[in-house]
Amino acid sequence: MIPTLYIVATPIGNLEDMTPRAIRILSEVDIIAAEDTRHSRVLLSCFDIKTPMFSCHKFNEEKRGDFFIEKLNEGKSIALISDAGTPAISDPGHRVVKHVQEAGFPVVPIPGASAVVAALSVSGFEASQFTFMGFLPRTKGDMLKTLATNLPGVAVFYESPKRIEATLKIIAAEYPAAQICLCNDISKKFERIYHGAASDVLTELANNENARKGEYACVLYVADIPMETELAETISLEAELIDILVKQGGTLKDASSTLRNTNKNIGKKEIYAAMLSLKKLIEVNI
Repeated sequence: MIPTLYIVATPIGNLEDMTPRAIRILSEVDIIAAEDTRHSRVLLSCFDIKTPMFSCHKFNEEKRGDFFIEKLNEGKSIALISDAGTPAISDPGHRVVKHVQEAGFPVVPIPGASAVVAALSVSGFEASQFTFMGFLPRTKGDMLKTLATNLPGVAVFYESPKRIEATLKIIAAEYPAAQICLCNDISKKFERIYHGAASDVLTELANNENARKGEYACVLYVADIPMETELAETISLEAELIDILVKQGGTLKDASSTLRNTNKNIGKKEIYAAMLSLKKLIEVNI
């Protein structure tokens, strides 16, 4: 076996999701780098894998990089696993991967179960394009900034059972038209999938005595974000002024006079505000 770092996905709950290839690789490598050796020992025991393990978590990942390079230089191969799912995706691992790549050794993925893909597959949303946001920020302000950056469209995020209700309340208030597919405890004992608006899902959560058991993967779909009325009107007036300029020529002042004469319901202040907005975008004579 050529000295290689294998990034091995493990089940996110149901052990039947462990792939034959993952079992083979974990049995054949010289070392397994595990996020939590105590947790992973249970998994390895189920498949009679006796490969030596070393811890590799967010607190020692930098130091472990040098150790793993040393082992690779000795001709050994390493498998990197996290507690569940794929390493380096909302889990430790990317620093080790980068370190090994820079040292010139191959890094090979061993695909497997993914909470993100599983949630998308049952969402019913068209997901040829989506954004993965990981765990949302804890503060409301930072959370809203993250959501605003990634919406409209389809976005996926993880959330803890203790925070899911608070997070959904924020989404319900800010994006009342949003549709949600909320997946709880995927492939495990308390698995449940919710569909609907955030407000409806909140009601279902409140009626589920097991709602605080197991992690959540949430698929959020926002088709469009309505503009505030005042902004929409301003943009509409700008468009009308440009249309008049294109069709009739003249100056912006001439266009504003034409618009005022053809639509008596528009006030002078609104038209003047639209003129000032256009002046910032294009050079015109007034």
